[in-house]
Amino acid sequence: MNHPKTLRSRARNRRGQAMLEYSLLNWILVVALIVGASVKVRWSEDRQSNVIDLFLEAYQIYYDSFYFVLNLPFP
Repeated sequence: MNHPKTLRSRARNRRGQAMLEYSLLNWILVVALIVGASVKVRWSEDRQSNVIDLFLEAYQIYYDSFYFVLNLPFP
């Protein structure tokens, strides 16, 4: 028969493991963001930019395409 004390310690161990996994995942994401923001990628001879700049440029093109379609003169 399981004692309540044993069940509580198992629940506490599972909660500790979840916090460790959450902390590790956050640390990996922060490091990836720092590396992505600082590393320059050479796409061609005249163009170098980091990953964050490329994502922002792609988002700007995406946003501009919606703005263009919404302002078309069709009824």
